[in-house]
Amino acid sequence: MLNSTTFQRGKRLFIAALAISAPLLAGSVAAQDKGLISIIVNDTSNPYWFTEGKVARETAEELGYQANVTSHNGDTNTESNQIDTAITNQAEAIILDPANADGSIGAVRKAVDAGIPVFIVNAEINQQGLAEAQLVSNNAQGAALGAQQWAQYFDGDVNYVELFGAPSDNNAATRSNGYETVLSQYPNLTRVASEVANWDRTQGYNKMQSMLQANPGISGVISGNDEMALGAIAALKEAGRLEDVVVGGFDGSPDAVDAVKAGEMAYTVLQPVAIFSRRAVELADQYIQTGDTGLDSEKQLFDCMLITEDNVDQYTSPFVLEQ
Repeated sequence: MLNSTTFQRGKRLFIAALAISAPLLAGSVAAQDKGLISIIVNDTSNPYWFTEGKVARETAEELGYQANVTSHNGDTNTESNQIDTAITNQAEAIILDPANADGSIGAVRKAVDAGIPVFIVNAEINQQGLAEAQLVSNNAQGAALGAQQWAQYFDGDVNYVELFGAPSDNNAATRSNGYETVLSQYPNLTRVASEVANWDRTQGYNKMQSMLQANPGISGVISGNDEMALGAIAALKEAGRLEDVVVGGFDGSPDAVDAVKAGEMAYTVLQPVAIFSRRAVELADQYIQTGDTGLDSEKQLFDCMLITEDNVDQYTSPFVLEQ
């Protein structure tokens, strides 16, 4: 049985232990709640942007932040409202896939003026010095890689068509120009039509139907992304033409990889979105902790990789190719 002196001594020791451990416990909790990182992507119904948001969110949470993912669907007004929400919620940083190369500049400036660092992913804005970093695929390199692969499927004279992404996104023009730079070196290849399908599968399907009606003798389709290419494949299947038309994509999406495995798509160019989305959050964390990204330049390019029937089995998870 404890006497009163022993009990009081034990009580004092317990209280002292609590007093010492309380700051440590509070520090442990705080380390797991370093604030909010707001992640704004284009369209989460697209597997590419879904992965972009998912990887960024998971990385932020691993590093001890709260994180949320919203999508603007290419609308700058929605994007601006989402930036306002991030400011109101006192976000520590914003990871942004911009809606428009020019039209998103104002929203980025608004966040920066509010003291929130912005890290751009996937698509660029046409102004340097606002974002702490712009992390994008090396679209010119990826387009050249895809065009060189695509051209190898043809021997004689060939008419082909191109599906072009959203004009508001610099990536669309960069990829198209990359295709043209390579394919202009092949005099047997003639582009007979090009249509904007805004990165969308349904629009790719509709535009492919129209181009096929106007140009029934085509032998190839080169696309600015996988979603448009998959739409084109559906239209070609419906017309009974897929067997004799070579389709090339760009993104490395799971559905495109399945199409490569099935022999319906010749190749897809993998964008390393899982890599640069993670890297953007890591840079944001570094900046939040130190006030510096440690980068030599704002724009960071990540090389793309080619997925064909020869290496498609090395695709181990969405947008990840083991080498």
